[in-house]
Amino acid sequence: MEEDYYMSGNSDEEEDCYSSAESLDGIENEDSDAQCAQSKAASSKVITKESLLAAQREDLGRVMDLLSVREHHARTLLIHYRWDVEKLIAIYVEKGKACMFAEAGVTLVEDVDLDPRESCSTVMCNICMDDDVPAGDVTQMDCGHCFCNSCWTEHFIVKINEGQSKRIMCMAHKCNAICDEAIITKLVSIRHPDLAEKFDRFLLESYIEDNKMVKWCPSIPHCGNAIRVENDEFCEVECSCGAQFCFSCVSEAHSPCSCLMWELWTKKCRDESETVNWITVHTKPCPKCHKPVEKNGGCNLVSCICGQAFCWLCGGATGRDHTWSHIANHSCGRYKEDGEKKAERAKRDLYRYMHYHNRYKAHIDSFKQESRLRETIKEKVSNLEARESKLRDFTWVTNGLYRLFRSRRALSYSYPFAFYMFGEDLFKDEMTKEEREIKQHLFEDQQQQLESNIEKLSKFLEEPFDEYPEEQVMQIRMQVINLSVITDSLCKKMYECIENDLLGSLQFSIHIIAPYQSKGIEKAEELTVGWNTQASSNSKCPKEAQSDGDMTKIGQASGSANSDESLQLSRKRPRTGNSADNLLDLNLPADFHQPNP
Repeated sequence: MEEDYYMSGNSDEEEDCYSSAESLDGIENEDSDAQCAQSKAASSKVITKESLLAAQREDLGRVMDLLSVREHHARTLLIHYRWDVEKLIAIYVEKGKACMFAEAGVTLVEDVDLDPRESCSTVMCNICMDDDVPAGDVTQMDCGHCFCNSCWTEHFIVKINEGQSKRIMCMAHKCNAICDEAIITKLVSIRHPDLAEKFDRFLLESYIEDNKMVKWCPSIPHCGNAIRVENDEFCEVECSCGAQFCFSCVSEAHSPCSCLMWELWTKKCRDESETVNWITVHTKPCPKCHKPVEKNGGCNLVSCICGQAFCWLCGGATGRDHTWSHIANHSCGRYKEDGEKKAERAKRDLYRYMHYHNRYKAHIDSFKQESRLRETIKEKVSNLEARESKLRDFTWVTNGLYRLFRSRRALSYSYPFAFYMFGEDLFKDEMTKEEREIKQHLFEDQQQQLESNIEKLSKFLEEPFDEYPEEQVMQIRMQVINLSVITDSLCKKMYECIENDLLGSLQFSIHIIAPYQSKGIEKAEELTVGWNTQASSNSKCPKEAQSDGDMTKIGQASGSANSDESLQLSRKRPRTGNSADNLLDLNLPADFHQPNP
């Protein structure tokens, strides 16, 4: 029943999520849309410490089955191609197996004599030049080069300590073959077990470090999770720990700002660049000690704390004798254009920055203040539920509240976007002055419409409607529903304007923003891997497929990757009949929704 919504949603976990009003992550993703969001499979997955090995073996298994190679060869290929299985398959089809293996440093087992030591009891190591090494104390790699275990171990230890664990090459001169990690672990563990564990951990974490579709969650303190996206890396995701971030740059979620814009904006807000601008506008340097001096009176003869007197008009050093009209032995009536232009430009840039920063900060502060409405809304709904009223469905309140959160957040980040989009820092040569003005007016019109409706929505939600009569509550209900639909539509239009009319028309720069999500930032689901990992335990290389057979297998693998039920990670699940019966769809017209009796 819908009237039990707040009672069931008020869990300890939920309270901990919002224990700090200063935390913005996850505010706009709440229970009101949870069932709708879960009606389809998420396109991002949470990889925990426990599921990391399974996730890695899933990709290893695909390559091993496709190319009929051993696990360490598959790992070498995937590390070389940054764990991009589709790219690996495309290179295989385009260049062939031999070329692809040579580029990745993979040598096939059957191409070399695996055991040339059978006919002799001792061999010579060409590294330490010992010609009396027992045959049992030497190791041969897939490339055919054979050296003593002591030299191999020293080589592996040096490479691991240098941070080259993922691709340790053979010691032979001009040999680019990658050594078998099983042999590396075996030899290193005899002398340094801790270093061998470190090597294994590096190999495991390479799935995250070298994979452009997998990144660590940037939460502080670190939750230990990683996020894998299935399709687009330019997106915003939410980890199971509640942290929301931009997957592309791993900073806080910042759309509609591009990653470069947000990086520049945070640096501008963090460093002393604007302090320098203020000093340039309001002070002048002392000609003796060069410290900035601020004028605090009307006289143009100023004195620095070092004792030096100078003229405020030109900055030149002077004596202290002066009258109301001139300074003794000093004249500065000549106009210096460069200095005046520099000061005027610094002043203009400072005022422009203050305009956008003040509005950005104001909406961020409003976001934080409105996040406290959540508890107030709960209390209001509880009061309404206690009344004898025909109105029993109050999801319009929570939907309106979280629509307010999402819209407010998008609006706040639109000001840093506008600062760079219509400034001269990034796109000076992309638009003429007339084109910039036209586009700026277009964007600001949409921005102001969105801002106006957000403020109206905020006003209605802050009203004490639990004290109003039922007719007035119904009026507020319709206002909140209408404004929720309007703000959602305006947000969508603003994003379309940014993507198509502003960023889409650029010729020399590429700026991509995360797409607008009406339901809020997507929550990543726990990764569940159904692939059978038996292939990863096979120590022997399976029989190589023929050339035509390989091509057939590629077609089968690429075609079955999306159809195999054990590998489907992003397939949409059908909507269940009762999953969202009582929830308000904010994308439907307001008059479509009827109150439940």
